[in-house]
Amino acid sequence: MFKDKTLLITGGTGSFGNAVLKRFLQSDLKEIRIFSRDEKKQDDMRKLYNNNKLKFYIGDVRDPGSIAYAVHGVDYIFHAAALKQVPSCEFYPLEAVKTNVIGTDNVLSAAIHAGVRKVICLSTDKAAYPVNAMGISKAMMEKTFIAKSRLVDPSTTLICGTRYGNVMASRGSVIPLFVEQIKAGKPLTITDYHMTRFIMSLEEAVELVLYAFQHAENGDIMVQKSPASYIGDLAQALKELFKADNEVQIIGTRHGEKIYEVLLTKEEAAKAIDSGNFYRVPADNRDLNYGKYIETGSQKITLTEEYNSNNTNILTVSEIKEKLLQLPYIQEELLQWHGKPSVG
Repeated sequence: MFKDKTLLITGGTGSFGNAVLKRFLQSDLKEIRIFSRDEKKQDDMRKLYNNNKLKFYIGDVRDPGSIAYAVHGVDYIFHAAALKQVPSCEFYPLEAVKTNVIGTDNVLSAAIHAGVRKVICLSTDKAAYPVNAMGISKAMMEKTFIAKSRLVDPSTTLICGTRYGNVMASRGSVIPLFVEQIKAGKPLTITDYHMTRFIMSLEEAVELVLYAFQHAENGDIMVQKSPASYIGDLAQALKELFKADNEVQIIGTRHGEKIYEVLLTKEEAAKAIDSGNFYRVPADNRDLNYGKYIETGSQKITLTEEYNSNNTNILTVSEIKEKLLQLPYIQEELLQWHGKPSVG
């Protein structure tokens, strides 16, 4: 499906971009373009992968001109560029809007103008019933790509999105923080023992995007079913893997944090299509002429239970350890710490 095609990854120097490269650098893609602001990270990637198929474009999704230059001749876009740190976005909400909302609109406008065949926008569970600036900006990002999808012929440019929970060991996430605290002999800083979070690996995040690429229709949001864990159990699992006895320090929830996350709202769950390991949330493609819906009647929607990190499968400490041991990051850290991985 990718033979002789060109893929652009916005925010491509991040964890997701690296996971995509590990998966597709040896594929039959003709070219993979990395679009991001950080020249140092691009240079590091250039040296690490040393592959002529890989091309780098310095720019910012906030700058329409830099995006327009990068999308020329592109077939597909994985739009991963975002501000995603919840506390930072709480203090600088307009910065989140500039990148996550306006930046997405810039990417989509450039893609449509250039005739890009598919654009997949990466979103987050924080966009469902959002309470923080990051989640609100991502919710608006979703509204933006759904609205944009109504204005374009999907046979020319298909626009869809994915929504998932915490990606384990991704840059800025809690697992690397806990590992560094263990190695430094410091207390593990936990917000709330009973806080739950969906957890998935980077490879599973890539699988979700690929599933969306193959199965999503215009304006869809695709969701992968995921297990969750208590933050306290996650910290305990890491302590057991590293055979560590660090104390635990409860610091309380940070700015804008929820106790649990939602992947499907009640309204979305009522119309979502269950495809086994995935949900497809189709776009509401009615127009603004509401009069005809009042005259002809509309389908009554019976709300069902939302899909959240409290009512999904909650992993035990042993199950969390098994999942952690599948992560290359954890394997490498354990090798340095113990000399070999251990189930503890």
